[in-house]
Amino acid sequence: MIVVGVDTGGTFTDLIVHAGDGATGRFVAVKVPSTPDDPAQAIFAGLERLKIMGLPVPDRVVHGSTVATNAILERKGVKTALVTTAGFRDVLAIGRQNRADLYDPASRRAPCIVPDALRLEVPGRILADGSRREAVSPEAARDMADRVAATGAESVAVSLLFSFLDPADEFLLGRELAARGLHVSLSHEIMREFREFERTSTTVVNATVSPLMARYLTRLEEGLGQETGLCVMQSSGGILTSTTAGRQAVRTILSGPAGGVTAAMALSWETGLKRMITFDMGGTSTDVALLDGAPGMTTETVVAGHPVTIPMIDMHTVGAGGGSLAAFDAAGALTVGPHSAGADPGPACYGRGEGLTVTDANLVLGRIIPELFLGGRMSLFPQRAETRLAAMAAARGMTGLDLAEGIVAVAEAAMERAIRVISVERGHDPAEFTLVCFGGAGGLHAVSLTRSLGMNRVIVPPHPGLFSAMGMLFADIARDFSATVMLDQDQAAADLLEARFAELSACGMRELDKEGVAPGDVALLRSVDMRYRGQSFELNVPYGPDLIAAFHALHEKTYGYKTPGRPVQLVTLRLRATGRTDKPGLPRDDALPGRGQEPPQAGSRRLVHQGRYVPAALYERKRLMPGHACAGPAVVAEDSATTYVPPGAVLRVDALGSLVIDTGA
Repeated sequence: MIVVGVDTGGTFTDLIVHAGDGATGRFVAVKVPSTPDDPAQAIFAGLERLKIMGLPVPDRVVHGSTVATNAILERKGVKTALVTTAGFRDVLAIGRQNRADLYDPASRRAPCIVPDALRLEVPGRILADGSRREAVSPEAARDMADRVAATGAESVAVSLLFSFLDPADEFLLGRELAARGLHVSLSHEIMREFREFERTSTTVVNATVSPLMARYLTRLEEGLGQETGLCVMQSSGGILTSTTAGRQAVRTILSGPAGGVTAAMALSWETGLKRMITFDMGGTSTDVALLDGAPGMTTETVVAGHPVTIPMIDMHTVGAGGGSLAAFDAAGALTVGPHSAGADPGPACYGRGEGLTVTDANLVLGRIIPELFLGGRMSLFPQRAETRLAAMAAARGMTGLDLAEGIVAVAEAAMERAIRVISVERGHDPAEFTLVCFGGAGGLHAVSLTRSLGMNRVIVPPHPGLFSAMGMLFADIARDFSATVMLDQDQAAADLLEARFAELSACGMRELDKEGVAPGDVALLRSVDMRYRGQSFELNVPYGPDLIAAFHALHEKTYGYKTPGRPVQLVTLRLRATGRTDKPGLPRDDALPGRGQEPPQAGSRRLVHQGRYVPAALYERKRLMPGHACAGPAVVAEDSATTYVPPGAVLRVDALGSLVIDTGA
């Protein structure tokens, strides 16, 4: 099967395919400018490039999409109504008492994602124990569907009180609303869990963006043709069919970054390195995640102020990328990001943009090689960047080179803080991990960051600028299911838990069957969200025979203490149903043919390091073989990225073709 992985970024769209069998094959990749107004056009352009290179029509395209993410961030979702239980129409507007800017007296909350006129109430009530005080009548459901249709809404979210215990009323309303031609999101299908505000928010976010995603995927499928199937990456690291993704677009919010973490897991399997920190620096932002045998997972995130409670890889994102804009604030401090030059107009050195970016700074410092950028297929204009840097610096009494190094330092400080959030702040010592860096700009900053964090090794995998797209090729089909049970430990009999898990397993098998997965390729992973009675947050514990002891141990590891005498609650059961897919092998050469040989240089350059010019060797990555080694200062250029090896660092090429850098820390 020929599978193409696609990652749509803010600046470039990446496509990659594995050609050949297993470790004897090779990856073929292309990188094209993104088309923000219609992301599908960049994908079609990339596929056309692959076709010219001899690729036959692919059997499947696996897509990491930003359509849902951008719609939420830019508040450009469709007109959406909310139907909820009588007396609870303002749950979404009231939210929690938390304030994002606690000490800002001028802070104001953003308008509610669903305006007052579109928040509607329906009679009927399910109680906390699952009993029914009042049912929603068929007449009330028909009347509500007529009222929603009359508002002109395109989509509707249905979130009834305690519907996760009994979804019959939501089903009834859903049928009537769908009959009026509305796109319907039912809360028990999106998030079958307690916490009314978070469940309602997640369902509304899904309702707001799913019609946009469905239209986009339909247009993409039409362009691909009937011979090519289309799947979409989820935030959890699994893939969905396009049909399911069009209904539950909220699950794709972090689909692109999730691809990079999935590819890092494949690298972990091949190298035997279990502890990694992934560092994905693209054009707009930087995403970091921690792998300790497996990626951490979370069900709690906030996107543009809206809680989204779905299973996803635990990542931290900062607005620092190659296209992040530099400026001086009102107090004269240098800032970098979160605003980005994006794909259009792009950095100043691209020839159209006027703002200065991290990419412009790296170019002026000599760390980006203009004639080798994107394999020489894209022209850069260093003079534009130098002129604007000099003008901006002169206004502050600085030199252009000082400002360039300052821009890089400010961006790296933001990225270092992001890595500390997912490591130090969660009880992990970064020095015990290897930094796996990818994204088009990751290799330019990786060594500097690791030195600041006390880490001693960096791995730059093959095709780093397309690594997230590569992860799409290693992803399994996956669906996540949950059910809130709220049981004290003395109520949680093993047979009761097994019965509830059996219900979830049956759902998982049915859904994977719809996705075309054979029963023999299905794996079911069970876990339980648990807490001490009285706590407000839970820890997720793998399901096993000694569940309570496992919870105590995990609580101690996470928070530094445990209280074995305190009652434990089992809050939510979770099941991840995975359908295994055929995966490519990572090409490797254990003979290390370059060992003991001097790697061929493509020339030399002068670059700026700590305020002074130093001579540096220039290498083209395609000419480096496993076993080659060199010392910094050096620059390694390739089609999709550039790697900077500063003085004191040593680089070697391993059997997989990865650049392994000893930072000298």
